[in-house]
Amino acid sequence: MRYAPPGLCVNDFALLRDDDGTYAVLHLQGPWTAEFDHLRMETSYGRATSTDLVSWQPRGTAFGNGLPGRFDQQAVWTMHPVRHGDGMAMFYTGVLGLTPEGWPLQSVGLAYSDRTDGTGWRRHGTRPVVEADARWYRTGERMGWRDPFVVRDDESEGWVMVVCAADAALPVEAGGCVAWATSDDLEHWTVQPPLISPGDIDELECPVLERLDDGSWLLLGAIGSTRGFEAWTAPRLRGPWTRRGPLGPTGSYAPRVVPAPDGSRVVLHTTPRRVNLTDSGERCRGMLAQPKLLVTSPDEAPRLEWWPGLDAWLGEETEQAALHAVGDVALTGRVEITLRTDTLDGGGPALLVGCDGKSLWITGPHGSRLGETVLTEPAAALRILTIGEYVEVYADGVFVLTTLCYSGHAVPWTVTSKGRTHTVPVRPVRLPDPDRDDASAIWPGPSPADSQG
Repeated sequence: MRYAPPGLCVNDFALLRDDDGTYAVLHLQGPWTAEFDHLRMETSYGRATSTDLVSWQPRGTAFGNGLPGRFDQQAVWTMHPVRHGDGMAMFYTGVLGLTPEGWPLQSVGLAYSDRTDGTGWRRHGTRPVVEADARWYRTGERMGWRDPFVVRDDESEGWVMVVCAADAALPVEAGGCVAWATSDDLEHWTVQPPLISPGDIDELECPVLERLDDGSWLLLGAIGSTRGFEAWTAPRLRGPWTRRGPLGPTGSYAPRVVPAPDGSRVVLHTTPRRVNLTDSGERCRGMLAQPKLLVTSPDEAPRLEWWPGLDAWLGEETEQAALHAVGDVALTGRVEITLRTDTLDGGGPALLVGCDGKSLWITGPHGSRLGETVLTEPAAALRILTIGEYVEVYADGVFVLTTLCYSGHAVPWTVTSKGRTHTVPVRPVRLPDPDRDDASAIWPGPSPADSQG
């Protein structure tokens, strides 16, 4: 259900779809470590392929940092490939080095490939194709000029690029913005004033542009302070842009939109892990999560729902314990759903989801709060997904909460409401690679020997 390459972790990524329907993901990759130095460890892109957006196979490294003295000599960060002729053009973030105060110097470069599968890249020259313009954006300390995303202009025959930047007119802690630039040929760009500058965001990362069926536009952006992502909509690329609020909860980051094999529009995103695979470990870079269905309507804010394409990976209903499972619970007043306990034969809850209709929370061992949210409307039902340590909750079908819990033992799910407890039928999740032992392997939970030791 999730993906990271053997021995490594995943950060920001891009999605490609070849003419034969095969998907490829290009992603930042680096070792899984407590002190992650992204300037020295994120120096290459990994590549993996899939036919269904669920089961991914690693295909090795596809791109790396530049030669000494070039704008991308220190690191290469987030990328975006687009079709160009019979091949592709890829815009990517290059890091030259550090400012005197230790801030990364960022710019955007270009590479071409004659292929459409995410391989065969050759750089366009030795310089970046677009850099931050000091008239509107920070260019030295605390600068930002990364995460390019390129689409066809809706008012010309040219192209539009959006970039994560820092608004020079705002304080650093509130200057996160989406910059943009225009081009007729992909190689010469004119930087424009900020496209979106909310004034209350520290970093607005990984901007994504998606043209909707009615010709309007959707922009998704990851929010540094909340570690989730939000949505904006506009009738045209140049705006006006309307902020539509959070789309992905805390823990979901770096979204990308892609057509699924069934023709629906889905969002994939990253999800973190914790250092040392313990609840006390700091959050660190993680892996790619499974797709969510993107639902848009002119009269409603965009939302993410359960993607029916995942149903093929679910088994028949059972009341037996299952570490990887999906279960549905109707809400009748306050409920508490126990998913794991602290011992094999019961004991206290080690993983519990609670809801009183509008407030939703997840607790770990000894009632420690792992995640919580307040729903915009009271919910009538929850859907809960657990894959090892990873937990997702959907309220009335909408993705609203996610967290990690490395504690406890799988037991039959039970619901307690109004003083009564009953078992919840679940559908076990079939894992694409259950025996693969690497950084993307699913945590199996404590063994019986652990509980006796």
